[in-house]
Amino acid sequence: MLYLLLAPLAEDFILFNLFRYITFRTGCATLTTMALAFWLGPMLIRWLKSKQGEGQPIRDDGPESHLVKKGTPTMGGIIILIPFFISALLWGDLANVYVWVVLLVTLGFGLVGFLDDYLKLTRRNSKGISGRARLAAQAGIAVLAALIISLYGSPDLRWSVAMPFLKDFLVNLGPFFLIFAMLVMVGAANAVNLTDGLDGLATVPVMFVAISFGIIAYLAGNAIFANYLQIHHVPEAGELAVLCGALLGACLGFLWFNAPPASVFMGDTGSLALGGAIGSIAVVTRHEIVLAIVGGLFVTETLSVMIQVASYKLTGKRVFKMAPLHHHFEKLGWPESTVVIRFWIIAFIFALAGLATLKLR
Repeated sequence: MLYLLLAPLAEDFILFNLFRYITFRTGCATLTTMALAFWLGPMLIRWLKSKQGEGQPIRDDGPESHLVKKGTPTMGGIIILIPFFISALLWGDLANVYVWVVLLVTLGFGLVGFLDDYLKLTRRNSKGISGRARLAAQAGIAVLAALIISLYGSPDLRWSVAMPFLKDFLVNLGPFFLIFAMLVMVGAANAVNLTDGLDGLATVPVMFVAISFGIIAYLAGNAIFANYLQIHHVPEAGELAVLCGALLGACLGFLWFNAPPASVFMGDTGSLALGGAIGSIAVVTRHEIVLAIVGGLFVTETLSVMIQVASYKLTGKRVFKMAPLHHHFEKLGWPESTVVIRFWIIAFIFALAGLATLKLR
């Protein structure tokens, strides 16, 4: 909003020229969301506690150390989403279609997660929306977003997927691109959701992904940088760096309250929305495969669940003591803080590896 209002005044007032720079607005978006999260956090946590009573239901089959978390409120994702949307609308270019696509996916997935959290609280168990209903809702939102991205994008990229490490190489999927893009967004959302099992565990890796894709969006949206790095230029995608900055600031603010011992849990409200946001940004920038590298921790957590389920159904035996993977290490006796910090380190390594693909071509 400020971009549309103040950038045109730059010819008369040189100071307003700052609003034309994506880097300036990205920094402002980061600070704005962080400040809003710090300010709104205590009020929202008190409100959630007053409404939720006993807080989020704790799994009976989980690690015994989690029993002490009983009474901690959930739906803390609203501490992320409210500042994120305010900051995005304030600092983003609202004439940019990609901005609205990412906001659509984030809001849609967030509402699905909110309903899931609400049903868990009202039913007093760890089951909310049925898996099929949740996936169907996410798929519908993601297909709509993918269709908008495809129709709005340049013709040479419309139905195509770029491959890391290979320059000037595209895989044209035709209309099947809609299914591929849907799987990326839905997969990212549920991968973050599976990772969000310990205090602060998902928040920091999301921050690493937001930073990485803020850089990727800025470079892909700039024809000169894209040509130098030999990545595919996506006109207007640079504006998504502002949204990545907003995500970063919101997660930083939320982490203040989610750091061990957490005062509030993110819940599906936050995890599904955050995963949907980074998934949609990856689709817009045509770095869907790179997302699997940058977000390697989320992929690993998801694979651990898939392996566990497949092994149990086929052989009746479990590969891990408990899935997702972070619970396996808890069962081995690792303190929660050790698991979280070591997983953060792994997430940072994956983010660096993903960024390396920009030059290794």
